[in-house]
Amino acid sequence: MARWCYRHRLVVLLLWLGALFGLGAGGSAAGSDYANVFSLPDTDSKRAYDLMERAFPERSGDTDTVVWKADGGSVRDASVRSRIEPALQEIGRMDGVGAVASPYEGQGAAQVSRDGRIAYAEITFAERANAVDKEVTRDIIDTAKDAERDGLRVELGGQAIANAQEPPMGTAELVGIAAAAVVLFLAFGSLFAMLLPIVTAVAGVGSGMMSTTLLSHVTNVPEVAPLLGSLIGLGVGIDYALFIVTRHRRSILRGADPEEAAVTALDTSGRAVLFAGGTVCVALAGMLVMNLRFLDGVVVATSLTVVLSVLAATTLLPALLGTLGTRVLSRRQRRRLAAAGPEPAEASGPAARWSAYVQRRPRSTAAVAIVVMAVLAIPVLSLRLGASDQGNQPGSTTTRQAYDLLAEGFGPGFNGPLQVVAEGGDTTALVRSIEVTEGVARVAAAPPADGVSVIQVMPTTSPQSAETDRLIDRLRDEVIPASGTEAHVGGVTAVFKDFASVTGERLPYFIATIIALGFALLLVAFRSLVVPLTAAVMNLVAAAASFGVLVAIFQWGWGVEALGFGKEGPITAFLPVIMLSLLFGLSMDYQVFLVSRMHEEWVHTKDNARAVRVGLAETGRVINCAALIMISVFSAFVLSGDTEGAMAGIGLAAAVALDAFVLRTALVPAAMHLLGRANWWLPAGLEKRLPHLAVEPREEPAAGASSAAPDAPSGAAAPSPSVVHGFVRTVDGDPVEGATVLLVAADGRPLDRVTALADGSYILAVPAPGAYALAADAPAHGSRTARIVVGDGPLVHDVELAGDEVDAVN
Repeated sequence: MARWCYRHRLVVLLLWLGALFGLGAGGSAAGSDYANVFSLPDTDSKRAYDLMERAFPERSGDTDTVVWKADGGSVRDASVRSRIEPALQEIGRMDGVGAVASPYEGQGAAQVSRDGRIAYAEITFAERANAVDKEVTRDIIDTAKDAERDGLRVELGGQAIANAQEPPMGTAELVGIAAAAVVLFLAFGSLFAMLLPIVTAVAGVGSGMMSTTLLSHVTNVPEVAPLLGSLIGLGVGIDYALFIVTRHRRSILRGADPEEAAVTALDTSGRAVLFAGGTVCVALAGMLVMNLRFLDGVVVATSLTVVLSVLAATTLLPALLGTLGTRVLSRRQRRRLAAAGPEPAEASGPAARWSAYVQRRPRSTAAVAIVVMAVLAIPVLSLRLGASDQGNQPGSTTTRQAYDLLAEGFGPGFNGPLQVVAEGGDTTALVRSIEVTEGVARVAAAPPADGVSVIQVMPTTSPQSAETDRLIDRLRDEVIPASGTEAHVGGVTAVFKDFASVTGERLPYFIATIIALGFALLLVAFRSLVVPLTAAVMNLVAAAASFGVLVAIFQWGWGVEALGFGKEGPITAFLPVIMLSLLFGLSMDYQVFLVSRMHEEWVHTKDNARAVRVGLAETGRVINCAALIMISVFSAFVLSGDTEGAMAGIGLAAAVALDAFVLRTALVPAAMHLLGRANWWLPAGLEKRLPHLAVEPREEPAAGASSAAPDAPSGAAAPSPSVVHGFVRTVDGDPVEGATVLLVAADGRPLDRVTALADGSYILAVPAPGAYALAADAPAHGSRTARIVVGDGPLVHDVELAGDEVDAVN
């Protein structure tokens, strides 16, 4: 497929452009129809909602509020009415506005606070808030704000007003892309190479978001789903393309033709991308275990975006690679390649030195990493699930100020009233019982309709308060049963509480499901019991630490104002499920990328210490670069204007940072060094029954290597290849970094050449058992040559160099 896309790149590019423009045109014509379905079957709030829907048909549209406060005098003063009433009348004549309920008309006295300084009017739209034209909403805001004067404040609240205040769509995405571009340019040093992952990710995310818009007409897709889809799509899309482009560039630098380099990159890293994308989708599908209708739409949107991101990385990217050719390298790299020829790919520098350090000090490295993760996880012990509202928005927004004014004038519970819905019977006794219940500020009973009575209950505390949750439990468990009336507690606050309770009850089953799925996938991929068990524990540790960061910021309020948010509150109920799914998928990406290289080395050498050291040295830099990109993209969603999106962005950014920089590059390799050969243990019975799965096929041997023994007779079967490995050291035992190690056949043909790593280690590919010459040379350390005999298995051969000795190959 990679070769076809490379050779038919114009067709592939046109197909992708056609798909993007087609989906964009369809999405623009159809618009969106997002729906937040928080209610759950078999919950008390859902039964209350069903009764109200039967007795009181829903209004045609949503309701927002205009709130004003007179600093001196009363809102009933003529000077205030003369400014507010014309504004309300003008708003009532606007297109899309159904009605305006003013406190100066009819039964509006209840819309004025007891001290007469604060009042509100209700604006009922002809449509739901999401369908209201933002231009109309902005006109409403401007008209209401024009009524302000010294001593008279006017603020507006409600969902339609909040929608109009949101930053333009794409602001967070553009900032994240810009930050990722900087990281990519620093990593590649080439403008074209930098653009490849970004173009690929934008194609995948763009098609995913536009497809989600169309799907919202046929299934319930929540408003937050496109934001979460773009968040995870950008992160994985750029990272997947980064892995493939890195492998492609490495092959070209080794001397491969650009087409063969692209084919090799897609057949190695591309297969890993398919596996990684599949694990992300499996993790996202795990949310279906929760059986929450709200999350079904999130699964659809995010999984679709991930699938399209993988499709773009495996089809669009090879076409772009074919268009660029060798320009995927920087000019300096192209000049060096033309002048000096192919260069060996070798792990050196900081990554190799860190890998050697972890091998020398695994216990201290693991101890420091565990302490860091444990300290960050402490706040998770006070995690409280709930829902964010306009009281959590920044203090500069009009919706937040309207929320605060209503709480000041009518009590904190005004922003989240409860509705006790009773069917049949005398509700007088129930009303009297509720009035004297602790935590109730005010009670108002509406006239019954169709045998259903609705009692409006105003709590003394805010909707997000733990005391309000306890009041709901008190009404359900004590007050209503004692009254002898069949009634149910509903309202937005009760719905969110039930949603959080059900989520908390089902969360352990969800965690067990995704951990079991991850264990099974890694068990098959790496044929080990310890590696997937380690990964499962690390995923739980990363989740606990990242949620600890979330609790400290959003629930405890540490730095929440500095980040541009309002006051602290509970963690959004559905966020743990979404974050755990995404964190599981992203952690699997890094685990597969890291351990697959270690596993390959283990298969070759059966030396656990070397496998862990070389695997970390060769993958650490790419993992860290990929993590920086994801952190940049996720952190940018603080600018989204959406509290849930910001929580998810900060939580995932913290999770990726801890996963990449603490777990995968410190704790995991340190633990694997301590566990030794047990890392790769698998019972014989299980070995026979497990299917074989290669995440990445082995690359072809170097051009200079022969697949047969040097002296094998013509027509003989090709013996199995092997390796020789060891360390290059001085007479004092110090490692010799950068030493050139050469394997020579008996007839003088060079077979393989490598450069020793920071710890002096090397590994050479041996085509077959037999006798060879091994030469090592390093400036200021002299050279040495030895005759070696390689059998059926790997050979360990250490080389000692002395500065005053010369032993050249004869």
